[in-house]
Amino acid sequence: MNIPQAKVLSQSSAEKLISDSKSRNFNLTFEPKKHQLIIDNGQDWLAKLYLPLTVDWTGNREIKSKADPHFSLVLIKAGQAVTGYFHRGELLDHRVFRAYMVRQKQGKSQIKHLKTKGKSRAGSRIRLSETEHFFEEINERLTSYSNQYPIDFWGISCAKTMWPYYFSSAVPPPFSPKEESLIELPVHIAQASFEELKVVGELLQKFHLILSDHGKEILSFLGENDFTNDSAEDW
Repeated sequence: MNIPQAKVLSQSSAEKLISDSKSRNFNLTFEPKKHQLIIDNGQDWLAKLYLPLTVDWTGNREIKSKADPHFSLVLIKAGQAVTGYFHRGELLDHRVFRAYMVRQKQGKSQIKHLKTKGKSRAGSRIRLSETEHFFEEINERLTSYSNQYPIDFWGISCAKTMWPYYFSSAVPPPFSPKEESLIELPVHIAQASFEELKVVGELLQKFHLILSDHGKEILSFLGENDFTNDSAEDW
C-alpha cells in the first residue's frame, strides 16, 4: 500500500488539530497497538496522528505528557539486532547482537531456509543454534529492562516471518505479541544498528501526521507554520 508522506507536528499544533476536529464532530479513534489517533468524518479517514511514546491519550480525549516516561526499543534483522532503554527521551542503555544466521551464497536467513530444505546439514544446524541463542540473548536484555524499570511501551521492528521463532524462544520476551504496550514501529529499518536505534528513538518522540487527500481539503486550517522542519521521510 502506498502511504502518503508524514509530516512532523509540534505539540501545540497537534492539540489544535484535535480541538478543531472535536468542534466539527469528527470521530477520534485511538489505536493503542500503533499509538495512533485516527480522525474520520464518519465515512472516510481524514488524518492519522502518531503520538510520541512520551505522551498518553487520556479518557478525556486529550493528549497528556507523561511525567516520567520509560520505553524500550528492539530492532531485529537477520543476523543483527539492537536493544535500547530510554528514560525521559534519553537513550541510557543499548546493546548490539550479532549471529551467524545468513547463508552466505544465497543471502537467505536460516529461518527462511528451514521452510524449504530443512536443517539436516551441519551448516544449517549451526545457523539454527546461532538463531536460537540470538533470540535468547535479545530477550535476556529486554527482561533485564523489565526487571529494573517501569516500561510504559515496548517498540519492536521485526519481520513477521521471525515472530513465531522470536516469541517461542527458550527465553521469552517480557511481553506477548498481543500486549497493548507492544507497538510495531511504523518506520523502515535499514539495519539494526546503534545509529539506527538513536534515529528511531528520536522519531518516536514526535507527532507525525498523515493526511488523506480528502483530509487535506477539510483540514486546510493547518498551515506551514504548524509543521516543523524535521524530517519524517522514514514514515
